[in-house]
Amino acid sequence: MSYDRYVAICKPLHYGTLLGSRACVHMAAAAWATGFLYSLLHTANTFSLPLCKGNALDQFFCEIPQILKLSCSHSYLRELGLIVFNLLVVFGCFVFIVVSYVQILRAVLRIPSEQGRHKAFSTCLPHLAVVSLFLSTAIFAHLKPSSTSSPSTDVVVSVLYSLVPAAVNPLIYSMRNQELKDALWKLISYNFLKY
Repeated sequence: MSYDRYVAICKPLHYGTLLGSRACVHMAAAAWATGFLYSLLHTANTFSLPLCKGNALDQFFCEIPQILKLSCSHSYLRELGLIVFNLLVVFGCFVFIVVSYVQILRAVLRIPSEQGRHKAFSTCLPHLAVVSLFLSTAIFAHLKPSSTSSPSTDVVVSVLYSLVPAAVNPLIYSMRNQELKDALWKLISYNFLKY
């Protein structure tokens, strides 16, 4: 998404050639391959762990830290390898997003008209909002101290980072539509005036 915004704002005349169907297929294939490799590594690691504390989780889906709590082996080296791989992927994506948005910001600040700058920023802010929401909840979920962790807190945090960004994403992007804004405003004002 950040590359799409970068090309649309910084190289609008080359948009069709830089983001043609071939480029989209390559980007989708890279995302799918990375996700598949990541899932494969975690699945192989999980199935190779001996579980000595039962096999019931206090979650509604399998989280790697929860499965590691059930393990009786010290799988630090395998998990360290997965964490390093995960950090490389996340850091690479983060750097790509930051570099893209720095270039976008530089290009937008050179736009002479206020209306042009506003339009350019309005296309970028929803993407940044969704990415920030996902990253902040995921970072909180995985970097919170285990001493303050409880099963109910873990469930709430898991829901926050897995469901909330996906649910809010369409809402954030659709708020750019003026007709939807007007309809939402009418609904809120009608309910407010009703009471």
